[in-house]
Amino acid sequence: MGLLAGIKSPEDVRRLTPDQTVALADEIRQFLVNEVSRTGGHLGPNLGVVELTIALHRVFSSPRDALVFDTGHQAYVHKLLTGRQDFSALRKQGGLSGYPSRAESEHDVVENSHASTALSWADGIAKAHQVKGEHDRTVVAVIGDGALTGGMAWEALNNIAACERRLVIVVNDNGRSYSPTIGGLANHLDTLRTTRGYEQFLDWGKRTLHRSGAPGRFAYGWLHGLKKGLKDVVAPQGMFEDLGIKYIGPIDGHDESAMEHALRRARAYGGPVIVHAITEKGRGYSPAEQDVADRFHAVGQIHPETGLPVAPSRFGWTSVFADEIVRIGRRRPDVVAITAAMLHPVGLAPFQEAFPDRTFDVGIAEQHAATSAAGMAFAGLHPVVAVYATFLNRAFDQVLMDVALHKAGVTFVLDRAGITGDDGASHNGMWDMAMLRIVPGLRLAAPRDEPTLRAALNEAVDVDDAPTVVRYPKGALVDAIPAVSELDGVDVVARHDAGEDGARRVLVVGVGSMAGTAMTTGEALAAHGLDVTVASPTWVLPVPAALVKLAGEHDLVVTVEDGVVDGGVGSMLAQRAGEQGVTTPQVHLGLPVQFLDHASRDQITTQMRLTAADATRDALAALALL
Repeated sequence: MGLLAGIKSPEDVRRLTPDQTVALADEIRQFLVNEVSRTGGHLGPNLGVVELTIALHRVFSSPRDALVFDTGHQAYVHKLLTGRQDFSALRKQGGLSGYPSRAESEHDVVENSHASTALSWADGIAKAHQVKGEHDRTVVAVIGDGALTGGMAWEALNNIAACERRLVIVVNDNGRSYSPTIGGLANHLDTLRTTRGYEQFLDWGKRTLHRSGAPGRFAYGWLHGLKKGLKDVVAPQGMFEDLGIKYIGPIDGHDESAMEHALRRARAYGGPVIVHAITEKGRGYSPAEQDVADRFHAVGQIHPETGLPVAPSRFGWTSVFADEIVRIGRRRPDVVAITAAMLHPVGLAPFQEAFPDRTFDVGIAEQHAATSAAGMAFAGLHPVVAVYATFLNRAFDQVLMDVALHKAGVTFVLDRAGITGDDGASHNGMWDMAMLRIVPGLRLAAPRDEPTLRAALNEAVDVDDAPTVVRYPKGALVDAIPAVSELDGVDVVARHDAGEDGARRVLVVGVGSMAGTAMTTGEALAAHGLDVTVASPTWVLPVPAALVKLAGEHDLVVTVEDGVVDGGVGSMLAQRAGEQGVTTPQVHLGLPVQFLDHASRDQITTQMRLTAADATRDALAALALL
């Protein structure tokens, strides 16, 4: 691929002729379709920002001019233009990250792929430039229209507007985040999107006055009145300009020369400027352009010609939730559903179809989702807030102070809990159990299979005086693991009797998706002549009293969880056991308090010593049998 192969740095992009930039855009789109179809990744967002990103690198001088991408999943083109063109292991261990990565390049600034943060980053960088007297450096934040639904973005805009720092905000407006962007801002941008005639009309007015030869004072007054009268009708960008931020646009984001011209104007202004670019998600790839369900936002391996999956997805955890919440909705008219711009990814689309008036997508605003849910609970509803586990981190204060403090019956459903792997550090849902353990009155369920997930959801929505949480992992379902007995709410899923008097007894506890690992561990320990009980409680926080009792009946306790081990379920079990005088030694396996590089789930569990072999080895060592 001629032109792209010659791009090793942004300097090479700046040397291209205008015609060559058009050819380069075509090459990049073909490259993305070919490569991402093999590896999986965020295809649609990147196809939509090809010309925009080329223009950015032709106008600004990265890394001296910092380019900050929000949320970062649209940075594949940026990677290509900064010399990273080996996509063979994209989002795989040892390969390129699916988001900007400081370890990869000096051109990458922000690694966190949580949305609505870029403007605050840019504000901080611009302030630092000002303090250090570096007035020739510009900061550029690229933010999608969906990310502007997040409150943090507006906190940043409020501060940016009060300054004269060199800061350019590029609003990549495609009308979508995962799904169509919703809310008042979306309506405002939609108005701008469909009324592009403002500047053209003014240009016509200027040309008309010039030809008429009208006196200068009259011409100025006429033009000023025309501008004032038409501004809010033809191009209502006043919301931004009233904040004190200059507005340029809307611009066709797929016209590289027009984007370049707008960005040069913004750079020359010297203060905060919004450049409003209209783009099309999935541009240039027919299956994505024709898709209305946004299946191409992020894809697995697909056939590039058709966009169809290489291997059909197995029935997954999210599908079970999607089915069960509709069943609950039919029998419980007080149950409502809330999500934060992720209606389809978290499985709430069927609920919306069945109950459109009881489904609320609040945009990328997890804090608002949680507190709004508290208000609904106060008014007699039972809200179910469904988000990815990693995104609940953003609303911890609201869970604590708005929901729990007010004893609000709100159920939080956490998809992709635990190890998610290929999306990297910011997407692993590994913090929730250690974080939520300190919330008074909160109950948390970690179901191990389809039956326990359905049961946990039904039990959770029956709690009307405290927050409940149901967490489950990413991906396909495991085979059901039935209980062989039940002890006061704690499921025992396996017992292994050594058949010898005096055999030492080991309790293995598998939390949620680690139940299968616990089962295998139990079998391995039994082979060493040990009596083994394998337990998998669905409700793990607060720690069930029956689990503490079981711990006291054994000679060793081994816990396995896919959350942070410090402060996790095992840690809580040890604490509760100690408070009740249970002195049984315990071994806890879980994730360390560190950010995990992108890799597959199996690679991470092996690297972090979360396999059955690791649990068996640690148990035998604790019993001095190694």
